[in-house]
Amino acid sequence: MKQIYLLALDQSTSGTKALLINKEGQIVKKSSKPHKQFYPQAGWVEHDPNEIYENVKELIKKVLAEASVSFGEISALTITNQRETALIWDAETGQPIHRAIVWQCRRTADICEAYKSSGQEPLITSKTGLLLDPYFSATKWKWLLNLIKNQEINGQWRAGTIDSWLIWKLTGGTVHATDYTNASRTLLFNIHSLQWDPELIQLFELEELLLPEVRASDDLFGYVTDPDLVEAGISLPICGVMGDSQAALFAQRCTETGMGKATYGTGSSVLMNVGSEPVTGTHGLVSALAWKLKNETRYALEGIIHTSGDTIKWARDNMNLFQTFEELEELTSSIQDTEGVYVIPAFVGLGAPYWRPNARAAILGMNRSTTRSHILRACLESIAYQIRDVVDLMSHETGIKLYELRADGGASKNKMLMQLQSEFLGKTVVTTKAAELSALGASYAGGLGIGFWTEENLDQIYQMEEEYFPNWKDTERESKYEGWKTAVASIMDYKMPASK
Repeated sequence: MKQIYLLALDQSTSGTKALLINKEGQIVKKSSKPHKQFYPQAGWVEHDPNEIYENVKELIKKVLAEASVSFGEISALTITNQRETALIWDAETGQPIHRAIVWQCRRTADICEAYKSSGQEPLITSKTGLLLDPYFSATKWKWLLNLIKNQEINGQWRAGTIDSWLIWKLTGGTVHATDYTNASRTLLFNIHSLQWDPELIQLFELEELLLPEVRASDDLFGYVTDPDLVEAGISLPICGVMGDSQAALFAQRCTETGMGKATYGTGSSVLMNVGSEPVTGTHGLVSALAWKLKNETRYALEGIIHTSGDTIKWARDNMNLFQTFEELEELTSSIQDTEGVYVIPAFVGLGAPYWRPNARAAILGMNRSTTRSHILRACLESIAYQIRDVVDLMSHETGIKLYELRADGGASKNKMLMQLQSEFLGKTVVTTKAAELSALGASYAGGLGIGFWTEENLDQIYQMEEEYFPNWKDTERESKYEGWKTAVASIMDYKMPASK
C-alpha cells in the first residue's frame, strides 16, 4: 500500500490536535480537543499530563477513522509541542509526580531572583542564550524536585518537556528523548557545544533527574508501541519533533539569515533566522536553535511575548465584551482609533523586551466616552505593539532589518490585527494559506527525515494567502507607538531603546 500521508500531533497550551497531511502539504483531516487549565494560585498555571496523553490517543484514532485512512498509508507520526512546559515522572510507575508546570507559570520567580542576586545569570546566558526567567524549564524542574526531595521513591525520575512525555508514552516507556529546539529552551542546554551542560545541571541541583537524549528533528525517535494504539493497528515510526515556534519558522520557509516570523497564539514568539552561529541577545532577546537537522544547524534570535491572543480570550470570556470573532471584527472596525486607550496585557507578567514577571495588566487612557469598541481595538493593538517592540529591538541589536514579517497562528486570521501590525511596523505582513504552521513545520522535518519530501518540494508547497501593506504616515505611526511606550512605562520602571 502506498504511503501518502503524515500524521501530525500539535500539542499546544490550550489543547491538542491530530492532523493528516498529504504530499502536497495540505491538511486533509483535523481533529482537536481542549484540555483543562489549572490555576492553583495567581500567576500559577498547570496541565494534567495524563489528560493530555489520553487526548492524544483519542485524537489519533478519531482522525484516522474520520478520514477513512489505513495505517499502511501513513509514513510517520510527527510531534510539535508547547515549549518549556515541564514535568517529572517516575519511570517505574509511569506517573507524573505533579501536574505539568506550564510555560506561562510564574511560580518560580523567587527562585530566578535568588540566582540573579547571586550573580549567576551571566553564566547561564553565555551558555544557553537565555535569560534567567520563570518562563524556561529548569526552575520548574527544580520546584518539582523539591516536592519529593525527602520522599523515598523507587525508580528513575525522568524530566522532560511535553514532547518527551508524549514520546515516552507512545513508545511504551522505551524512549526518553527530545529534539534540539526543545532542549535549547530549558536553561540546561549549551547551544555552543550542543549538549546538556553539567555545570548548569549542578547549578540548578538537578543531578538526580534523567534528562532526555537530544536528537535532530529529522531523526527517528522510535516506534509507537502503546498497546491501545497498536491494538487499533497504529504502529508508526516517530520522526519529526520540533518546538512549536521553531516549527512555524521552518514551515514559513524562513531558511535564510534575516528572515523572520511571528506566531500569534496564546502568547507570541517572534523568531529571526540569524545563521549558522548563535547571536547573543540583549535587552530581553534570547538565542535558541532555530532547528537542527542531520545536515544543518541554524540559530535564531527570539523575542517572547507572554500574552497576545490570550488578551482576546480574556476580553471575550472574562469581560464578555464580544461573543463571536465576526462581532470582534465589526466592533473594532467601527472606530478609527482607540482615542488614546491602551491595554497593557501583563496578565502573567511581561516578556521581551521588558522581562518583568511581576508586572500587572492595566487599561489606561479611558474617559467617559470610552466604549467596548475602544477597549477591544486596544486589545488588538496591544498585540501589534508588542510585536513592534521585539522587531525594533532585533534590528537595533543585530543591525539586520526584517524586510517582511510572515505571520501565523490563530489570531493571524484577524484582518484588522494584521493590518494594524503592518501599520505599526511600517512593513509588509504576509499570511499563509496554511493555518497550522507548527504542525506543518514538524511534519516537514519528519518528511525530510524519511524521504517523504525534499527541500525543493517544501519551497514549492509554501503558499502566500494575503499581503498587508502600511498606509499611515510615519508621524502617525510613531506618535501612536510613543503613546504605547509611555503607557508601558507608567506601570514599570523601564525605558525602551530609542527607535531607529
